[in-house]
Amino acid sequence: MTEVLVVGAGPVGLALAADLRTRGVAVEVVERRADPGAGTRAIGIHSPALELLEASGATDGIRQRAVRISRGEARADGRLLAGIRFDRLRARHPYVAALPQSDTIEVLTALAPPVRRGAGVVTLSQEGDGVRAQLDDGDEIRAGVVVVATGWSGRDLVYRPGAVRTHHYPDTYVMADVVASGGPVARVHLEREGVVESFPLPGGRRRLVAWAGRGEVTDADGFLRDAVAARTGTALEITGASTFGVRRAVAPALRRGRVVVVGDAAHEVSPIGGQGMNLGLLDALTLAPLLEPWVRRGDDTDLARWERDRLASARHAARLAFLNTLLGRAAGAPAHAARTAALRTVLRGPGGAVFTRAYAMRFDRAARG
Repeated sequence: MTEVLVVGAGPVGLALAADLRTRGVAVEVVERRADPGAGTRAIGIHSPALELLEASGATDGIRQRAVRISRGEARADGRLLAGIRFDRLRARHPYVAALPQSDTIEVLTALAPPVRRGAGVVTLSQEGDGVRAQLDDGDEIRAGVVVVATGWSGRDLVYRPGAVRTHHYPDTYVMADVVASGGPVARVHLEREGVVESFPLPGGRRRLVAWAGRGEVTDADGFLRDAVAARTGTALEITGASTFGVRRAVAPALRRGRVVVVGDAAHEVSPIGGQGMNLGLLDALTLAPLLEPWVRRGDDTDLARWERDRLASARHAARLAFLNTLLGRAAGAPAHAARTAALRTVLRGPGGAVFTRAYAMRFDRAARG
């Protein structure tokens, strides 16, 4: 019987497995996808997660590959509303590390135990001092503790139907990674027609995300090209754009006996700004040091506090994601003018530092300092 079974080999599951391996915990990882590149495309890792990733050695590998975003800009109507200074945060890593998710997975895969791919878990059965995981190929694995890090698709392994209330936003977004200038500065264009976000990536590329309204987008490349030109005044060649929607969900609990849930399997927030992936990383990396005493000595003393803190952090992230969604929508001329004036006042005053800390997840219960 292995000590810990991690279900899911996305960034969250791999980060947990790599950390546990460093602590000498026997851990197995299973993943239903055969392709390690499948899944979400989050790009930004914030300072609290970078601090906790140091334990496994992942931070150095991530920093070597990433663009360090030390500042950002909020813009509207062709003008600068305010600058955002991540480099003024009181943190070990006062920046956002931006890199393709595939690079993050490569770094973490090198540090984690080998992943058993193409192996989906269909049921989890608790049996005394362990959990039996039944796989879709007929095999089974017994573990002292199972951590579900599958994303929303594995939620039914733990929660009964309807237990995690999910709000589906009507908004649609279009996203693409393109070759574009702009340096290591993140820009958010809050325009009347909707938001365009532009984040730097390695290799002279940028991640573009644009609000596309509430209907279906039939030509994602064309829509994003026209939206970027109209809202930012920049003409770009765009290929490979995709659309996505957003959901909000916060689970009522993260633990059921010897099964623990982390990341999107428990709570989903808007992916804009990388909040969802970072929330999951902080779930996993604050859980890791609690698993060794639990599986070896039966000491789960600190699990209840961990669960309370993570649920509180998830609720906070969900509120911030809701605000981001509201601000990113199109608005009529009077509403847009009022929104722009209010943001300029807030971001150029003391509220700017508060916004920066909130966006960088420094208010998360796991943040240090």
